[in-house]
Amino acid sequence: MFSDHPDAYVEFLGSRYRGKAGIRRLYAGRFQQSFVAGRNGPVHGFLLDHAMMQDIVDVEASGTRARARIRALMSAGTHQSIHGTHPRGHAQWWEGGVYENEYIKEGEDGEDREGVWKPFRYRYFPFWHADFETGWARTRENYVPWPARTFPDDPLGPDELIEQKMLWPDTRVVPFHYPHPVTGKMVDEDDLRAPQYGQDVGTALPPLTLALPKDQA
Repeated sequence: MFSDHPDAYVEFLGSRYRGKAGIRRLYAGRFQQSFVAGRNGPVHGFLLDHAMMQDIVDVEASGTRARARIRALMSAGTHQSIHGTHPRGHAQWWEGGVYENEYIKEGEDGEDREGVWKPFRYRYFPFWHADFETGWARTRENYVPWPARTFPDDPLGPDELIEQKMLWPDTRVVPFHYPHPVTGKMVDEDDLRAPQYGQDVGTALPPLTLALPKDQA
């Protein structure tokens, strides 16, 4: 499904999975093995409902590149009948996040083929999680552990570890790829930061960024 372009990647949980092989390692390796034991489809009693909403898509003038901001809301977990057979055991959780993605049209071939839109650079910021029973006020720290090793040291690991990380209760705003619809200006970086209540913004963590890897333009 993803682009064949060598600069394609997925940014997720403080890491990047790069190129077609890296992206496959994430989806058809890490996720597929963990959730459905390698099956290319659902397994009985495991829920992973990943709704995509409020999408804003901007196509570049070239007609071959596009950007999209999409909000995700996930409800996930196991039915009590599979608690003893699924590695997740008893699990019910919520997840909220924002995608800031880039897409590319590939395969244009004269008049007979118009090309196919494919995911190019996927950036998913899963910024909050909550156990169903206790809610987001009591989310445990490090709810989803950050990857600590890269491929091939970790056979299902990312190709690159990056410094940019966020998880609840971090409430920094994911940067927008487009300007403010009223002012026509990009949102100021300080307005994306999240200081402690009543504290100066200068004390807060740096803003998140949509910057490309150093070896890409």
